Amino acid sequence: MAQRNTIFRQLLQLVDRHVFNRVERERFKSGREYRSLNRWQQFTAMMLAQLAGNSSLRDIAQQFEGQAKRLYHLGLRAVKRSTLADANAGRPAEFFEAIFQEQYARCAALAPRKKFHSKHKLYSFDSSLVDLCLSMFPWAKFRRTKGGIKLHTLLDHDGYLPAFVHITTAKVADVTIARLLKLPAGSIIVMDRGYVDFSLFSQLHTENIQFVTRMKKGMRYKVVERRDGNRAQGVTSDQTIQFTGAKAKNCATSLRRVGYRDAETGQHYFFLTNAFELPAKCIADIYKERWQVELFFKWIKQNLKIKTFLGTSKNAVMTQIWIALITLLMIAYYKFKAKIGQSLSQILKLARLNLFVRKNLLELVDPISYVQSEPVGKQLCINFH
Repeated sequence: MAQRNTIFRQLLQLVDRHVFNRVERERFKSGREYRSLNRWQQFTAMMLAQLAGNSSLRDIAQQFEGQAKRLYHLGLRAVKRSTLADANAGRPAEFFEAIFQEQYARCAALAPRKKFHSKHKLYSFDSSLVDLCLSMFPWAKFRRTKGGIKLHTLLDHDGYLPAFVHITTAKVADVTIARLLKLPAGSIIVMDRGYVDFSLFSQLHTENIQFVTRMKKGMRYKVVERRDGNRAQGVTSDQTIQFTGAKAKNCATSLRRVGYRDAETGQHYFFLTNAFELPAKCIADIYKERWQVELFFKWIKQNLKIKTFLGTSKNAVMTQIWIALITLLMIAYYKFKAKIGQSLSQILKLARLNLFVRKNLLELVDPISYVQSEPVGKQLCINFH
């Protein structure tokens, strides 16, 4: 990347334009060219809103107008508020979902591997509620006076990246979306007690997916086998059980029940899993890793614009969320490619404060690495494509 480029332009280069055009051409061709605002310009405008923290479509239009000379060299023209609103409301948000999937694949190829007790790939699955005003978003009715949407997210622990995101209204049950997951055989998924469902357990077991979750109180079962627990590691019990009761017929296999007492809090947990070959302490450690998906939801709500929306239609809301997630993956891709230690929050903050500064991005976010990697008098050029 040339040093004369703005930070914003360098960030745009982190999204492969060839892939962007191919997805549009092969899967979302409308049959006509957009005259005043094509999809790339729409994406650029909405990504600028994420990076700059714009609070309205009018702010985006004014920022494009104020930075007209710098944006002109990117092939971008002034954006009209009404035109951008129409594009967000009318053009399928599924296009940006497809770009999100392409960007995840690029990030996953560079992400640092999570070194855990098991060689299997680890995922966490959970959902997070985003409250909406029912009078402005009537399509998202949740309760009598409340609206909301859910972000159902599968977190890949290699790099802590969102591997799968499904956006629904808040009234959709979490287990319903969990049944849609297609995971690599042999992988491990960790979920909280909201996903305790015998049919889901059987589905995952049949697909050769290992799962770890917490046991609900009051579940009826019988002990088939007992194993010695390592109390020095906090393991209080390790059993093979079979569930009893009317719904137990939906769980066709025996499961493992592991008791664990946290040495720091003194709290006693009971975990359910179909992973019999892993050490009992490893089961507890895997469930502890589930906290990363909670941290992910906290991060995107604090750093991206997904709690207040620039349009009220369902499609506009979905478009904004997908572009927010692409922005996250874009920053993660840079972090992995440049191999820098700064957090995503640090990179995003520095980029946000210097969007239209003409400076090398690496020099901005990691000056020491930039100096060490730079021959005297030359610029560092990182090829991201």
